[in-house]
Amino acid sequence: MIRIQKGTKDVLHFESYKWHFIEDKIRTLAESFGIKEIRTPTFEATELFARSVGETTDIVNKEMYTFIDKGNRSVTLKPEGTAGVVRSYIENNLSAVPQPVKMYYLTPVFRYERPQSGRLREHHQFGIEYFGSDLPITDAEVILVAKTLFDNLGIKDLQLNINSIGCAECRREYNKVLIDFFSKNKESFCPLCQERMDKNPLRVLDCKEDKCIELNKKAPIVLDYLCSACKNHHEELKSILDCLDIAYEVNPYIVRGLDYYTKTVFEFISKDIGAQGTVCGGGRYNNLVEQMGGKSVPAIGFGMGLERLIMVMEELGLSLGEDTPCKVYIAPLGEEQRKHALNIAMALRRNNISAETDYMGRSLKAQMKYADKKGYEYVLVLGEDEIIKGKGVLKNMRHKGQDREIDLSQIEKYFLE
Repeated sequence: MIRIQKGTKDVLHFESYKWHFIEDKIRTLAESFGIKEIRTPTFEATELFARSVGETTDIVNKEMYTFIDKGNRSVTLKPEGTAGVVRSYIENNLSAVPQPVKMYYLTPVFRYERPQSGRLREHHQFGIEYFGSDLPITDAEVILVAKTLFDNLGIKDLQLNINSIGCAECRREYNKVLIDFFSKNKESFCPLCQERMDKNPLRVLDCKEDKCIELNKKAPIVLDYLCSACKNHHEELKSILDCLDIAYEVNPYIVRGLDYYTKTVFEFISKDIGAQGTVCGGGRYNNLVEQMGGKSVPAIGFGMGLERLIMVMEELGLSLGEDTPCKVYIAPLGEEQRKHALNIAMALRRNNISAETDYMGRSLKAQMKYADKKGYEYVLVLGEDEIIKGKGVLKNMRHKGQDREIDLSQIEKYFLE
């Protein structure tokens, strides 16, 4: 028997309604904000992620699914959504259309990491990307999109953490004091962080090892080294969030795990799914479009894992919709009646009324038991007499005594009244 790959999961037919529920909420929300969907390929040139995500990040160093294709090209299954959207923005000259360009995606992403609660090697992300505006009000709206989705889903107990990691000018000075701090405590950090100190000291602050987290609490704070422009941006964002009555905490230890972030970074944290409680994270990446070969265009976005979102909702006992059964089951009494049953089912389907019939050759008793178990609202028993007369009895399975005789040639009208 061939088994499913480690770190992947089947979404079975009787639970897919949960995904439809959330995806419908997302699409409705995006439409209300004027955000349009973009779909990018599942795999891209490996260089795209090395240049955008950052060669010193864990994603590029350890977690990417990279392979050589038959054309001897190095390609990678996308480990996150932003890089492909930026590539598309540049390649399709979207800087020439009216700005801002606001896009969202629902996409699978792939990372070779240790599977854990809510984090799989193949998981699915909802993300949004805004291009063209550097104003703090754009940062606030991106945060507002995420918060509105959580509100619409009934998720109330989330903590919003924000920070600013400044621009290249800020970080030049900040990196100097960070390196000085780390050099005095190098042996106390985990081996991975010791490597990061030389290549990209900011990454050390993103470590999830307990001992490194404690040591980082004593590290210099990036907010103390912001230039005036970045500081003003951060203060204006806080002012807008206050105006919107969005509660937040300034957390100077948030740096996010990708190299492309600048200025604002943020996370929504849940305490209901353990230590790895981030359900949404994002921030600005004002240099990435230019770095990838496009014009200088400011941008900001976020990503959230749908598996983790579903997990939070289940932990909180929130509704994820319901698995709606077909409305009508047509129970034929023989082979000849089965052909007529399929015709009747199609007449209903053409009018957007869900219908099913027998495909197993069951007896009437077995069909009635099946219809009851599957939760059909109506059952039509179709025998020889019903076909000759052109009439039958539509049995109401939920309200006994409300059966009605119907004209088989106009069955759909009973559901369109």
